[in-house]
Amino acid sequence: MLNLRKKILVAIDGSPLSDKAAEEAVRFASGIPSQFKSKVYGLLVLPNAPRNTFTDFVPARPITEQEKWGELKERIFYVVEKIAAELDVPLETAVVYGDPAEELIRFAQKEEIDVIVIGSTGKGFLKRKLLGSVSHKVVRDAKCSVYVVRG
Repeated sequence: MLNLRKKILVAIDGSPLSDKAAEEAVRFASGIPSQFKSKVYGLLVLPNAPRNTFTDFVPARPITEQEKWGELKERIFYVVEKIAAELDVPLETAVVYGDPAEELIRFAQKEEIDVIVIGSTGKGFLKRKLLGSVSHKVVRDAKCSVYVVRG
């Protein structure tokens, strides 16, 4: 059966390119002519929490448990929430810990996402070879379509 309702996942990290990807994702969702509303999922992937060692007497709390998290989260998701509200597109946001590419792919599979929208930083050849590229890994390993937004 043809599914006219699309699920769109956008990678969010608070950067200008992430904001541009969020705009593209919401506009894509709002531009699908259908009686069924498409939904956008905004996913922020934070690095794994630092491991405590025997020298840590008071382990650092994850950022999501610190007082400034509410304000920080509001700033990071501001653009996607604002545009989704303006265009009346359903939006769900989530924060997870782990490797960004792996977590985006895992989330996409779990939620049966139709398309992932992700920004590309445009790193140089050497940096990309040494550090890898989240967008490249997602394009290579995702089971769904991937839309890469360039700066």
